[in-house]
Amino acid sequence: MKKEFWLERWERSEIGFHQGEVNPYLQKHWHALHAAQGGEVFVPLCGKSLDMVWLRERGHIVLGVELSAIAVRDFFKENSLTPAHSNGAKFERCEAEGIRILCGDFFDLSKEDMAQVRAVYDRASLVALPPEMRDRYARHLVDILPAGSQVLLVTFDYPQEEMPGPPFAVSEAEVRALYAQYAEIRLLEQADILEREPRFKARGVTRMQENIFLLTLK
Repeated sequence: MKKEFWLERWERSEIGFHQGEVNPYLQKHWHALHAAQGGEVFVPLCGKSLDMVWLRERGHIVLGVELSAIAVRDFFKENSLTPAHSNGAKFERCEAEGIRILCGDFFDLSKEDMAQVRAVYDRASLVALPPEMRDRYARHLVDILPAGSQVLLVTFDYPQEEMPGPPFAVSEAEVRALYAQYAEIRLLEQADILEREPRFKARGVTRMQENIFLLTLK
């Protein structure tokens, strides 16, 4: 999947993946992470997610990465924040009131960028990637994060042949295949969500689960 796909989605405001409220699994399960107040939380492929505001309100410093400048602009505008801007070799940095978003490619992130991160919230990143990109994503994430970092991961699981992604189906077995050698994996919750997701049911999906995992890097 090319960068242009996501850039065009934002340009055309085709952002059905954006949630207009804070994710309930984040609110329910964040306590399972040992994320110290004041610690830095990384949100990959963050879009303009309100989850970043929720995390900041819990006392965390928030670091997001997002490809689309439109998403970054809209996040700060819609939350009445005026960011400071600076440019680096790989990213434009936008920051206001403890929330910093790097506008650029996730795969350009380095260990130095993640040096202060101790927790990760991934609701819309892994499931946004097709199968051929997910191993590269997981390996890069693990490579740049400090040892002992924890990840709250939310995935969808449904018969992939019934609907083209994104969001893509990522089974529990695949999560374990991607991360087992790097992390301890704990399944926190499985929820059947098809009845409350009519947009997917209308597209012919017959079964849909959300799985919530806690990963603790070794």
